Amino acid sequence: MPASETGASAQPSGRRGARGSSKATTGRGGRRRRLRLIVIGLAFLLVVGLGAGTYWSISTVRDSFPQTTGSVKVPGMSAPATVKRDGSGIPQIYASTPEDLFRAQGYVQAQDRFWEMDVRRHMTAGRLSEMFGKSQVDTDKFLRTLGWRHIAQKEYDTKLSASTKNYLKAYSDGVNGYLKDHKGSALSVEYAALGFTNDYEPGKWTPVDSVAWLKAMAWDLRANMEDEIDRSLLTSRFSEKQIADMYPSYPYKRNRPIVDGGSVRDKTFRPSGGTSTQAAAASTESPAAATEDARTQMSEVRKKLEEIPAALGTNGNGIGSNSWVVDGAHTTTGKPLLANDPHLSASLPGVWYQMGLHCKTVSKACPYDVSGFTFSGMPGVVIGHNDKISWGMTNLGADVSDLYLEKITGEGRYDSGDGEKEFRTRKETIKVAGGDDVEITVRSTDNGPLISDRGGEPEDVGERAPVDASAPDRGDGYGVALRWTALEPSNTMDAVFGMNKAQDFKQFRAASRDFAVPSQNLIYADTAGNIGYQAPGRIPIRGKGDGTMPAPGWDPDYRWKGYIPQSALPYEYNPERGYIVTANQAVIDPDNYPYLITKDPGYGTRSERINNLIESKTRDGGKISPDDMQTMQMDSSSEIGRELTPLLLKLDIKDPYVKEAQDLLKDWDFKQDSDSAAAAYFNGVWRHVLKLAFGDKMPKELRVEDECLNVRRADSELNPDDSTMVRECGERAPEDAQPDGGDRWIEVIRGLIDDKHEKSEWWRTPETRQGRDDSTDTRDELLAKAMKNARWELTSKLGKDVSTWTWGRLHQLTLKNQTLGKEGPGMIQWLLNRGPWNLSGGEAAVNAAGWNAAGGYEVVWVPSMRMVVNLDNLDKSRWINLTGASGHAYSEHYTDQTPKWARGEMLDWPSSKTGVNDATEATMSLTP
Repeated sequence: MPASETGASAQPSGRRGARGSSKATTGRGGRRRRLRLIVIGLAFLLVVGLGAGTYWSISTVRDSFPQTTGSVKVPGMSAPATVKRDGSGIPQIYASTPEDLFRAQGYVQAQDRFWEMDVRRHMTAGRLSEMFGKSQVDTDKFLRTLGWRHIAQKEYDTKLSASTKNYLKAYSDGVNGYLKDHKGSALSVEYAALGFTNDYEPGKWTPVDSVAWLKAMAWDLRANMEDEIDRSLLTSRFSEKQIADMYPSYPYKRNRPIVDGGSVRDKTFRPSGGTSTQAAAASTESPAAATEDARTQMSEVRKKLEEIPAALGTNGNGIGSNSWVVDGAHTTTGKPLLANDPHLSASLPGVWYQMGLHCKTVSKACPYDVSGFTFSGMPGVVIGHNDKISWGMTNLGADVSDLYLEKITGEGRYDSGDGEKEFRTRKETIKVAGGDDVEITVRSTDNGPLISDRGGEPEDVGERAPVDASAPDRGDGYGVALRWTALEPSNTMDAVFGMNKAQDFKQFRAASRDFAVPSQNLIYADTAGNIGYQAPGRIPIRGKGDGTMPAPGWDPDYRWKGYIPQSALPYEYNPERGYIVTANQAVIDPDNYPYLITKDPGYGTRSERINNLIESKTRDGGKISPDDMQTMQMDSSSEIGRELTPLLLKLDIKDPYVKEAQDLLKDWDFKQDSDSAAAAYFNGVWRHVLKLAFGDKMPKELRVEDECLNVRRADSELNPDDSTMVRECGERAPEDAQPDGGDRWIEVIRGLIDDKHEKSEWWRTPETRQGRDDSTDTRDELLAKAMKNARWELTSKLGKDVSTWTWGRLHQLTLKNQTLGKEGPGMIQWLLNRGPWNLSGGEAAVNAAGWNAAGGYEVVWVPSMRMVVNLDNLDKSRWINLTGASGHAYSEHYTDQTPKWARGEMLDWPSSKTGVNDATEATMSLTP
């Protein structure tokens, strides 16, 4: 691969606010070399791997590259539309009517990303088996049980406005206009590869295909479902106090919530001071007694959740997003600056698509002049700005789902609490490429679909479910049903178009009322100088229970009682402090709010760091510049490093081999730069602290076995060059396991590291194998043991010479093409995937290049894009995507933004007619 793509060193540059040009970073010669390699590789694959007798030519490889100049006829256009692309291939579309604008958007996105769009719609519909065969049947079964496509159809039929339906139809017409003239390899090289094993051909795009994507978006941002399952599994081994240790309360005194204060009167939130006297709507009573032994079904459900492909991101502790806005009184421009970087799982192509949508003449009839990030397969812009306002999003983390244990009383019946009821059932037929159709029956209760049916045979579900004084006789056992706000029709799609055309905070808030799922923190700024925040979403009000444990479905008291009124959801407008920060922390102190939003917010590690950075910059009248905003996004400071390192340095380490590594921490500034040896060693120690203190003590369903913990050798015997065990140590990297190293675990350790807890039971570890007494009884003993284990592990990975260690060599990002890049033959993966890049940052840093402490150091979630919007001059805004505009594996725009993204650089983001014209390098006309 060309050097610019392998990312041998991708740490941020030393220049503050470095900005890349809009030119592609890969040279023409490099692209020709890659094409030659592709032809050779595909020829080899076809002849050797697939037995074909011919090879693909360069023209076949280039067959799917989009036309970007000249003129193309698109059915349905009422007048010509213009598509202008800059040097990074980012399109800006100009049209005379909204329908033409979104029709053109559909055509252009199909040009660049149709394979991605097609896979997405098959996922949301539970039809992956039609493309990839029997390997996807179990996934399809689960997705059919959730029924995303059915809900999307109901939304389209009954909830969406007439104008939104028109725009969705126009978008579909544009996609289908492209499909009409492009088949097979002309759509994407993946279709050509798929064609050797499958005669699949994509069908027409429909409006419901676009709406269904919102369900996948909501699924990946569903908040605490895994925590709910994990707590129930933890009851098999731990006391309530021990579980509370692992799920500490939010530190309101240290990490500030988003909204300082406010009150609710007459179901209306008032952001000024004051405390509500309303009683909380949800009890903190936990139905632990009803779930403490229900391991079988909960374990199976958890396994199935882990197998479902993540559409947007890895769900779990530590993952989140950053956004903040600073008003003009505190900026060098005199107008607000707004930053956003959503943290999602790394994918290729990246989940976001950059583009601009502009009415040629902005008017009431055609009100759109918007630019930003959207999803391929969906009209409009999700995050960005128009000519008057800008907005960003982070996951609010509202608890919008509950698991219910359902008492199955007989064939086709369950105990609803109001007597026996029959399951609602529907038949689903899954078509399988190269195989027979598979038929399943989906069962639902009043609380939702029975997802445990997909975790094992229905007759085995609930075999070990509990029976206590509040439960009826077990009968045929329990199932597990899912109640989730996204399984109820809403009109979130209306909100997208409403925000795109809003001109002030009042209109923006009105549009956000329709943003039902997923519930997001919305930050706001406008060219008039105002800043704001709104918490939207459909958030349930519970009877009994607080959403932290599965609830008994037979008890009516645990049902949802409605939703928090939209008028009562917290907001801020021009707060006196002059800035607003959202980074998945708590929204508001519950002492000031009568409704339960969640018991499981993020713990505020990133948000408090951002708050402190803003305050340090604006202290004594200082001002924040656009460069400062960009630099803050790349802040790699380790907050747990700041707290633990003094303790590690105090330890009297006798082993010179470990002492050599300990000395790396003496002058560490707590920054996790990719070239830092100290960051590498500290994160190794942090990983082993978590594994020693918690990993081995977890129930088997949550435990990750790691031979690293079993490597026990006398200091004098350590010879990393000869030890197979040490060389292989830590090579396995499961993607989802506890403890994951997120900021919940930072808060857990914070509660245990003071001297009064130095003999806590969590610091105790048992004697190891071969009779060696390697146990620990105190905090310092465990920390010393973690330092020793980390020294062994990093020696195996980075070598014996600690001066050559770097964090980036451990902390690498490899971008994998969805589907074939993960599951296809090795040669196909080599052709489609890119990387690795050595990255700075960490899972709880502002630069949140996340990794899973239970599995290894590989980067699993990232800032999926970054933007800094300048409300003084929108053309001076900046943006960067994780990958590039194109989903075509051999396009110059496949990963051309990635090297800049890894270094913390950004592209210029022109949006005015003059700015776009100056940046345009290719112009195409879409004509009737």
